[in-house]
Amino acid sequence: MTGPRITIVGSYATGLTLRVKRLPSRGETVLASGYRMDYGGKGSNQAVGCARLGADAVFVARIGKDNFGEMALRLYREEGIDAAFVQQASEHPTGVGFILVEDASGNNSIALDPGANELLSSADVIRCESAFENARAVLTQLEIPVEAAEAALARGRAQGATTILNPAPVRPLPASVLNLVDVLTPNQTEGQVLSGRHPDAECEAEEVARDLIRAGVKNVVMTLGEKGALMVSQSSVRYVPAIPLPAVDTTGAGDAFNSGLATALAHGESLESAVEFAVVAGTMAVTKEGVIPSLPKREKIVQFLEQRSLDVPSWLLSGQDAKKV
Repeated sequence: MTGPRITIVGSYATGLTLRVKRLPSRGETVLASGYRMDYGGKGSNQAVGCARLGADAVFVARIGKDNFGEMALRLYREEGIDAAFVQQASEHPTGVGFILVEDASGNNSIALDPGANELLSSADVIRCESAFENARAVLTQLEIPVEAAEAALARGRAQGATTILNPAPVRPLPASVLNLVDVLTPNQTEGQVLSGRHPDAECEAEEVARDLIRAGVKNVVMTLGEKGALMVSQSSVRYVPAIPLPAVDTTGAGDAFNSGLATALAHGESLESAVEFAVVAGTMAVTKEGVIPSLPKREKIVQFLEQRSLDVPSWLLSGQDAKKV
């Protein structure tokens, strides 16, 4: 069965990971272990997450003509992702991310060299018009130029798809971008930056979300880590609690959350139900090490919900018509 089409416009980067007993302070060198090389990039991860949940995932991106780029294309073949709109550039290498994971908590720090991701332009996105045909959701992030993300949101809005922006890594955005967003998915720090606050400011998550609604976003779904998520629209507020599970590695939780949210919305779920599902997907992701291994498949989520006597969304078992949020 082919699920609803989701167009993901974003980044690919090879992830180079080290485990540390604690994250280093400024200027400090710490010993590490467990070096590994993984597929990465928020856009790519979210495309894999959507495909594993049964969506017809179409990925628009730029990679280099190098070994890391060939790794990415192999991943998309294995995961059943439509990579016809993934362009290879000879003038820049494939993006690379360096990740430190703290053993005790699973918390991480990440540094990213975007490489070929920086070449993805609004013109590239516009030329990929057929990638957006019949899309029920368009999902993008900020590991690519803002102009490319804006073009993706605009194309999604023109097609009548639900537009989703995961604003990471965060940067201030103009109203022209925020007005194109049906669902914004920041964490609280990202939300504070987008609302014009200092990232470490002491403020309520709901207050930040309401400022973003006033700035033009239609709905805000703020991820709160082990506390779950906060869903805010012009007329409602709701907290969705997380399911407590021991965290092994939190690196892929945000990507799993966004994949679950986009896939549920593309299947026609209400925003509230989609957020509940996304919290489950994000929670499951922290129980495994590495991003790609942690992104749950639909059958694993069904099993997870059934073991806890929780409701299984009907679209996980059969297709449904979609509606726009």
